[in-house]
This record gives sequence, structure tokens and C-alpha cells, in this order.
Amino acid sequence: MNCFIPAKFLTTAVEKKQFPETTLPEFVMAGRSNVGKSSLINALTNQKSLAYVGKRPGKTRYINFYLVEDRVMLVDVPGYGYAQRSRFELQQYGKMMEDYFQLRKINAVLLVIDCRHGLTEDDEDMREFIESKNIPILIVATKADKLTFSKKLQVKAELTQKYKHPVVLFSSLNKLGLEEVDQWCIDHM
Repeated sequence: MNCFIPAKFLTTAVEKKQFPETTLPEFVMAGRSNVGKSSLINALTNQKSLAYVGKRPGKTRYINFYLVEDRVMLVDVPGYGYAQRSRFELQQYGKMMEDYFQLRKINAVLLVIDCRHGLTEDDEDMREFIESKNIPILIVATKADKLTFSKKLQVKAELTQKYKHPVVLFSSLNKLGLEEVDQWCIDHM
């Protein structure tokens, strides 16, 4: 397996003219600030610090592109829902996201959520936006190591029943769900 190995950081984009010129398929990591997108990227690429894991939310402010050989791009978009952003920053973020989703060849989106909270209103907005683009979605519920076994089963059942998208419970600490996420991405190449 290991669909995202070997991977390397390619570039950061603040606006569309900085997007790398490529026709490679792209897998997008979308989710709220501080939900564990960077930890998921590091686990998928089997690297400890490819994506910066910050202690404070809101660290990823731009779109980060990671190149996996010459096969695929892994793309980390800024976390949403972080309150300490200016109106101007939020408008910039919205424009950058519109440009990105309009101009790129996106194979799938990994919608990363905290399994303890389910989909927030912001997550719901992102899910609806992605669905409107007819892009496949995998819901990756992070921080699953913080739940008991029975609570994990309950959370997965609730999310699966509520949404038409597949759900994987994930933990960066014990790699729970890593193979499932990897296989889903391989199936969507």
C-alpha cells in the first residue's frame, strides 16, 4: 500500500498564480483548525515532520502542496473555523479556496474532523461545498485514541448513518485507520 510514500514538500501557495503547474491527481485535506490534518499527512507519508504540527490552532494559513513521486499531490488547505482571523484574511481564504477548487484536478477530499465532536457547522458547510463539486469525500474522524472501544463503534455508526460518505476512525498515535485511509485513496486514484 502506502499510496503517499515517498512524499516531499513542494510549495506553498497564497494565490492561484502560485499553484504548481501539474496535471497530477490531487487529494485534499480539509478540516477545522487543530483537528489533526498535519498529523494525518505525517502518518500517511510515514514521516514525523513533513507537515508542521502546531500546538496552537490556525497555523496553516496557505495551501501546502506535497508531491508523491510523480504520481499524486497531497494538498493541505487552511483550517477553517479559527476565530482569530481578520475579515480580510477570511475573504482572502475564501477567494483562494474558490480558485483552488475551480482550477485544480481534485480526485478526492479527506474531510478531517475530531471524532469527539462530529461534524460542526463549518464542517457541514465544507461537506456541502465539496458535494456541490461532485468530488468524492472520505470522512476521517481523528483523535480516536481518546474514545473507548464502545464509543468508537457508536461514533462510527452515527456518522455512517447520517452521511452517505465512508467514515474512517483515525489515530496518529496508534495508526488506527491508516490502512483504511490509504486503501480508499488508492481506490480513488
